[in-house]
Amino acid sequence: MAAQAVALDLMTLLDAPGVGPSRVRKVLKRWQLLRDGGSLLDEGLVRETLTASQVASLPNSRERVKRHWDELSKRNIQALSVLDPAYPKALKQTLGDEAPVLLLCVGNLELLKKTSVGFCGSREATEKGLAAAWDSADLLARQGVNVVSGFAAGVDMNAHRAALKAGGTTTVVLAEGILRFRVKKDVREDWDDGRTLVVSEFGPNLSWSVGHAMQRNRTICGLSRAMILIEARTSGGSIEAGRDCLKLGLPLFAAVYEGMPESANGNEELLQQGARRLMKSRATNRPNIRPVLEAITAELHRPALP
Repeated sequence: MAAQAVALDLMTLLDAPGVGPSRVRKVLKRWQLLRDGGSLLDEGLVRETLTASQVASLPNSRERVKRHWDELSKRNIQALSVLDPAYPKALKQTLGDEAPVLLLCVGNLELLKKTSVGFCGSREATEKGLAAAWDSADLLARQGVNVVSGFAAGVDMNAHRAALKAGGTTTVVLAEGILRFRVKKDVREDWDDGRTLVVSEFGPNLSWSVGHAMQRNRTICGLSRAMILIEARTSGGSIEAGRDCLKLGLPLFAAVYEGMPESANGNEELLQQGARRLMKSRATNRPNIRPVLEAITAELHRPALP
């Protein structure tokens, strides 16, 4: 079965009311076991996993998805199923069975193969926090490392902008549907389709939500060989991203500098749980990224799980 046909079927299943990623994974596993090359939407296959009402909704979902598919094609947006050879290996290796079954992407797909470092942190970071994000992303980009973040205000945007200003590359991971994406004015001047990639695991027109943002943060972890955390509170998306990173066994670096605000108390909490310190270099007065580079080198040489 052609890769795009698989992607179209997966998008249809994900569009059906009440059908979440876990159920779609069950259908996909069953389909792989059958190895008959038929459609993922075959009634005999889906009725084993979906409810009767969900099965009945598939034709309507198919029609909606076909309309989205035409719009995606017009915008040069590509669909990668988890079975597609172009699907990022790091994401499957890190998230395993919880990796998104479908990614919608626009931009340079080659960035999925690049060694990447993720960034997360407060939308309302202090000037010192924003400077730490900028300098870290700038230094990493100049070393050929791809910068991954969530395109939110504050830390995320500074990381994306710094990577582009340095002549490097960056990946935007959305917490909404990819048809809602627009290049923000903060990065418009430096935006380069050849040096950027936008990724979404959600339905093409789905709006932003807290749940999507949390799920998106796990995907940022999965695409990255290490994460840098800037000014996380003791609750919220940033510290949850850090916790996910530690649970997944990825190197997590939490920024530490003089005059840390109370809004960065989450940094200290994560340091106590296994995060590593990202300190300033006395020689340059900028973050010392050598430990980050060493950590991602070690990750690249770590044997893949069976």
